[in-house]
Parts: sequence; C-alpha cells; structure tokens
Amino acid sequence: MPKDSTVPISIPERLPVWDSADKIIFPYALDTLSMPLPEARPLLEASHKNEDLMVLLPPGNGKQRRSSPSVGTVLLLLRMGPGNPGEGLLVVQGVARAELLLERKRGAFRWARVRVIPDQSDPGAAVSTAAVRRSLLERIEQLSGTPRGLASDVRTFLASIDSPGRFSDLLSAQLALPLELGLNLLASNNPLERLKTILSHLATEMEIANIQERLNRQTREEMDRRQREYYLRQQLEAIQSELAAETGEPEGEGYYRKQLKELSLPEEVDRILGKEISRLDRYSPFSEELSQLKAYLDLVFDLPWNCQTTDKLDLKQAAVDLDRDHYGLKKVKDRILEHLAVSKLRGRHGGTIFCFVGPPGVGKTSLGRAIARTVGRKFVRMSLGGVRDEAEIRGHRRTYVGAMPGRIIQGIKNAGSMNPVFVLDEVDKMVQDWHGDPSSALLEALDPEQNREFVDHFLGFPFDLSDVMFVATANTLEGIHPAFLDRMEILEIPGYTEEEKLVIAKRHILPKQIGSQGLDQVDLELPDAVLLTLIRSYTREAGVRNLERAIETVLRKVARKVAEGRPGPFKLKDADIRRMMGPPPFFQEERLKEDRAGVATGLAWTEMGGELLFVEATALEGTGALTLTGQLGEVMKESVQAALTFLKERAKELHLAKNLFSKRDLHVHVPEGAIPKDGPSAGITMAVAMLSTLSGRPVDRSVAFTGEITLRGEVLPVGGLREKLLAAHRAGLKKIVLPYANKQERREFPKSVLRDLDLVFVKTMDEVFPHALKAKPPVRAAARARRKTS
Repeated sequence: MPKDSTVPISIPERLPVWDSADKIIFPYALDTLSMPLPEARPLLEASHKNEDLMVLLPPGNGKQRRSSPSVGTVLLLLRMGPGNPGEGLLVVQGVARAELLLERKRGAFRWARVRVIPDQSDPGAAVSTAAVRRSLLERIEQLSGTPRGLASDVRTFLASIDSPGRFSDLLSAQLALPLELGLNLLASNNPLERLKTILSHLATEMEIANIQERLNRQTREEMDRRQREYYLRQQLEAIQSELAAETGEPEGEGYYRKQLKELSLPEEVDRILGKEISRLDRYSPFSEELSQLKAYLDLVFDLPWNCQTTDKLDLKQAAVDLDRDHYGLKKVKDRILEHLAVSKLRGRHGGTIFCFVGPPGVGKTSLGRAIARTVGRKFVRMSLGGVRDEAEIRGHRRTYVGAMPGRIIQGIKNAGSMNPVFVLDEVDKMVQDWHGDPSSALLEALDPEQNREFVDHFLGFPFDLSDVMFVATANTLEGIHPAFLDRMEILEIPGYTEEEKLVIAKRHILPKQIGSQGLDQVDLELPDAVLLTLIRSYTREAGVRNLERAIETVLRKVARKVAEGRPGPFKLKDADIRRMMGPPPFFQEERLKEDRAGVATGLAWTEMGGELLFVEATALEGTGALTLTGQLGEVMKESVQAALTFLKERAKELHLAKNLFSKRDLHVHVPEGAIPKDGPSAGITMAVAMLSTLSGRPVDRSVAFTGEITLRGEVLPVGGLREKLLAAHRAGLKKIVLPYANKQERREFPKSVLRDLDLVFVKTMDEVFPHALKAKPPVRAAARARRKTS
C-alpha cells in the first residue's frame, strides 16, 4: 500500500468492516460507537489482530444498498467501556478515508480489502483555500450566539489548524450535518471542495438562525400577553376565594391555617408548614404546582400527630395472651414480658428493638402481631424482601415527579397512631445496589438516640419515631449490615419438634381451619395418629406453614363432601389421608439402610431448618489425587483438605499403609449435587468417610456427626445444633457425635431429643472414630455384600 503523509499510522490491506446505522465519523475525529456485545467481541478480536483498526461504513443515502465500491472511514479503537444493557461503548478515532475494493463475509462480520484515499494536494489553490477557510471562521463566530453555534474552545482549536483537509474533517465532525451532505463530504478527497460545501451549509444555517431570532421575538411578545392573562386569573382566584369563604368550602390558605392551629406541633414543624401554606396564593388555581402542594399538606395533616394508644401492661394477662397465641417459645416470651415490665416501671417504651431469627413458618411475624394485641397497640407490617431503593424507606424528595413519603411514614399514617408495633419483615432479604443501601436508611429509624428526629425526604422536617415499637424478623443473620444488626437484640426462634407440632396443630391450626372451611357444625375428628402422619409423611419443615396447608387440603375435601350432601360424622384415618393427599412425598426413614464403608451421615443447617447430609468417599487406583463433587463451597472444600491432611499425618496410628495415599485417588462426593453446600461443620464427617473407605471398615448408619476439624485433629464447635438434632430425631438416628465445646447448649435441646438420642461430646478425632467405625467385615462377607449391592 502506498504511503501517504495524511495517514499517521500503517494501515493493513484487509480490515474488518462494521456497518453504521446512524453515524458518520470523519478522519481525525474522536467519537463513540455503540454495538451489541455478541457482535462486538469477535469484531474487537479481529481489530486487535490488525493494529486495533477497523472500517466503519456510514449509513446509506436512503437507498437499499450502497454503490460499489464503498467509501468508509478507517477507525482506531482506543478503548471499550460499558454502554446500555447488552451493549458495549467503543471510543474510536478516525484515521483516514478508505475505499473498500472487495468485501467478503466471514463469521459474524465482513472483511474488505482497503485502499486509503489521500487528500488531493493542489499548490495553485492555496490562496482560494485560505480565503474560504477565513470565511468559514467568520461564519462560525457569527453563529456562536445561536443554538447551532460551537463552543468557544472548539472555535479556538479549529482556528489553530493549518491543514485544509484536517480543518474540513474536524469541522464536519463538529457540525450537525444532514446525512446526504455528510456522505458527500466523506466521499470527497478535495479539501477545497469540502470547505466550499461546508461554507454553503453554514450560510443556510445563518439564515435559519435569523428566522429563529424573529420567532423568539414574537414568542416574547406572546408571553407578555400571557402575563396579562395571569393577572386576570389572579383576580379570578380572589373572587373564587371569596365565594368559597361564603359557602364554607375548604379552599386556600385559611383552611390549612385553621388545621395547623388546631394541632400541637413541634416549633420547627410548625414553622415549615406555615411557610408551605404561605405559598398557596402564589400559584394559579389550575397549576400543577398548586395541586402538588395541596397533596403534600393533606398528607401531613392526615398524620396522627396527637393520636396514641394506651399500653396495657398487665404482665399476668400478657403472659396468658402470649401463651394463647403461641405454643412453646418460652425463652422468647420471657424476654417480651421482661421488656413489658421495664416499660411499666419506666412509664414508656424502652426503645429495645427485637429481631426474631428463625426458619420460615415458626411464627415470627405472627409473634409481632401477638405483641401488638397483647400491649393494645396498632399493628403495622412492612415487608422488606427485595427492597433495593433507599427512597422506599426515606421517601422521595418533592422535586421529583410522583414523589411520595417512605414506607415508614406511610405505615404510621395508615395505623392512625404514633406508637404502633411496627414489624420490619424479612430484613435479611434487602438488596444493596446502585439505588442505595436500604439497611443504612433504617439505621436512623432504629436508633433510640436518633429516631426522635427521623427525617423523611418527602416531609422535609423531623418526625418523632421514639414511641414506635419496632420488631424485625429474619431467616438468617447472614448478609445483614453489621451496624444495622448492632441496633437490634437477636432472639432466635428454633424449629419445632414433632410433639410441639402436634400440639400446635390441635390447639391452633385445626380450630382455625375448621372455621375457615365452614365446618363448625360438622361432626369431624382428626386423631393424633392422623396429624402425626401429616407431620411425618406430608411435611418436612422447621415451622408449621406447610402443615397448615396440608390440614387445609384435608378439610377442603371434607367440606366438598358435606356440600354434596354427606353430613358425616367424619372420623379420618391414615387410609383416608393417603386417599385425599396422594402418595406421601416424604418418608420417615431417611437414614441409611445398611452399614457401608465410605458413607457417613452428617448434619447440616439451612434457612429451612436442619437436614441430613450424606458424605460418600471412595478410593481408586491412582497417584494420590483428590476429587471433590457435589457443588461444594470453598469452606467445605477446605474442610476436606484439612481432614485428608490429618489422616495422612496420623496414618500410622490409624493402621493405614505407609504408601496408601500415594497409590490411591480419593473421590469425595456429597449427593444432591444441584444444591450448593458450604460450611465447616462437615469436617469430621468427611474424615470419617475417608478413613472408612481407606480402611475398609463400615460406618455405623445409626450415628451422625457434626463438627469442624483442625489439622491437629481437634473438633471445634458449630452452630444450628437444635435444628440439626431435630433432623436426626426425625430420621430415627440413635447417636450423635458433637463437639465438646457445644455441650453447654444441651439444656436448650428439646426433652424428646435428649430422651431418644445418645449425645456424645468429643474433643478430638481420636474420640470420634470408635463411635463411627465398625470392625472390618470378613473377606467372604464383604464379597457377598458387594454382590448383593451390585
């Protein structure tokens, strides 16, 4: 390719081509290109291999296809940044005009042979070129005071350019040119002709600017006429106000002044509202600003400024009410009664903010409703699940269209009381992103030292929340902002045992659902055995929400029979339940059916409660590699590594061959691979499973394990023990191996669990293995077991 002085860099003979739908980029100009990411990536890779160069073909001149050959601009790709969703934003610079001689489709875009088009150099036209350039600069200055003019720094920069070709291209890039004109300028390689074309265009622009000035002058005269109309409307408004005063219609400043006088408001609030009321007379009666101001004042005066309920602080009656509404939860109820006792002695709400943490369906939200009913306060619930915008909490500023107060102020208004029980439901489900952090917006509302002067952006003045009793609920504490968590007192609500679920079903769920399904007058009986079948075979949860749904399903089918003319009596049995509900989705026996080498039973905790976690390990001929499957998290992977290192270090004491680890590949798998798993509490389970498969000794299937392991073989404490033990109890396990450091939690475990499970607390792995591994079966027995399995 011949070299040209106007081309600053070497341009390859073949370049990738991109078709522009709406843009022309001239040589030397900086600009941006937006393109879809699936198409941008291969184009960028091809451009990178060609000195970061590509060819941009401008849009066609209103025709179906461009004439061939085509003229485009060689672009230098400078950088790429984020654009609209699904698009990339390229920063490019024009390098030269180019003619596309031969185009071929390859992959997601076209390639073309490129011939650079240099500007014509005519020394005899230097004087004409200078004259046209000077005329152009004068036209640009004349247009500087119009909407079509260029900025002063751009004009200064253009005046400093001596090259006619460079001057014409950069000027073309700065002007909003029609498409046809831009295509003609791009196709021309004669700088003088380009300058003349631009000069003709600017002359037209000057005529347009003069016409616009004349239209603006006419517009100002029209505005003067409208001012006179505004004065007449103001007189009309005064007449309407007089008529409203005679008819008693609430209109204008006097109506709101009267309301303000009747309320006893803080001095600052009174001053701000007085100032807002004074603005009423400034607006036309038909203006949008007046309607927005009246809507603001109406909302402010609708707030329950002087309305409060009187607390009922009879502790004996409160205890009876809490026991009537919720079964069990003794620790939580005692803490609530202690709070009421302190409030009674102080004469006001103590400012403590409870956060009930537990699995779904254990009664966290209903406990907040029970507190409100017990104390005699109004109840407000605000669901925070999925809330990602800070304005949801603190409101929008009134400058925005459609502004409204935050959900706290809306809740107070709807409650009609300044001291309701305000439940912040699902605080662990709030989302932090570019809209802001809602949990940070709640910090002021939940801090007893600050919530006396809580400022909602819509109100614009301090609002006292100190008498509001806030109660939060969450399934887990993970993900909650530490500062937000610091303002709350955590009360854990664990899952229920089968005995507790049976009592809850008989005392609360069954009477409620009988009334809901219209079966109050029907002779109906659900024995304990039937309820236990629903609990064990048709629900598996820490709470009772699915149990209530199952009972509702059974009663609906009974209601249908009654509606069809069968009056009863209905005494349901297990066979009736299976016929109504279908095959049970759960089975009581989740434990392993036989003792097997390499399979150990662990215990896991999730937001839904406790579950069994089976760990499988097998050893194959190999070179000592370790394979982990089952979608394990980083912490759980590290637990496997720690357990394996411990076994290698203690191989001699564990009677393992010296070179066993170098000749065996270990594969550790946790079933249900579609479910992510993480946490350190499966450490000793992993160690037991690996030692079992390496030694050939089967694991006792009636034993489950939980605890973290160290490289020295020490067993460290873990959390969620109550839920884990409930899961083991449901599955019919007999013995649980636990960390010794968790022994102090024994008194928190349900009595039924302590009665049916043998809890073994250990400090080291040396204490674990005797409870976990059985004797190695004889060779013949092992072979028979393998044949039976296959």
